[in-house]
Amino acid sequence: MVSYKGVRVIEVRNLSLRQGAFALTDLSFTVPAGRYCVFMGRTGSGKTTLLEVLCGLRPISAGTIHIGTTEVTQLAPGQRGIGYVPQDAALFPTMNVRAHLAFALVVRRWPIARIQARVAELAALLGIEPLLERFPEKLSGGEKQRVALGRALAFHPTTLLLDEPLSALDDETRNQMYELLNRVRQYTGVTTLHITHSRVEADQLADLILRLEGNQITTQVLAR
Repeated sequence: MVSYKGVRVIEVRNLSLRQGAFALTDLSFTVPAGRYCVFMGRTGSGKTTLLEVLCGLRPISAGTIHIGTTEVTQLAPGQRGIGYVPQDAALFPTMNVRAHLAFALVVRRWPIARIQARVAELAALLGIEPLLERFPEKLSGGEKQRVALGRALAFHPTTLLLDEPLSALDDETRNQMYELLNRVRQYTGVTTLHITHSRVEADQLADLILRLEGNQITTQVLAR
């Protein structure tokens, strides 16, 4: 069941930025609507920086970013329709799981009944129904990533950005997360850009790989 009707292509054109000695120059790439794209490259190449640029967390010096037909280059993060899961999950220590899943919906002033229904839907999808009253300090690494994923998906984003979400997990938990991410993709159809160093991870999840090398991006399409 694909529940998101607003799935969007991600298009970056001629993007440049500079931060101190680090620079990216004239980068362009496209993630087609509904694709699960894995973004790879060496440490320090700028992958996380690019994700933060897409989210609106870092400025650029040139270029444009489109989500679907809308140019979002100058829009604030909350106006871009993007769900973002940072590498460390960044859960709020004073909020339980239920509050995390509801957070984006409360900010957007959804009616209480809709918030409750959406939280229940996400908890079932992510397999975290028994955890709703727990706080982050009582969660395992895999559980924290499920909660962070749920928080990012809560408001029905058109695109989802994941920054090495599985890098700190053990092998068993990582395999469980492969299954979960594939299930989320099947259920939502959301366009996804996922940073990883792992080719195994890419093979398990991606139908498209972007690789950043020497300020150039190459594209590889995978059969799934």
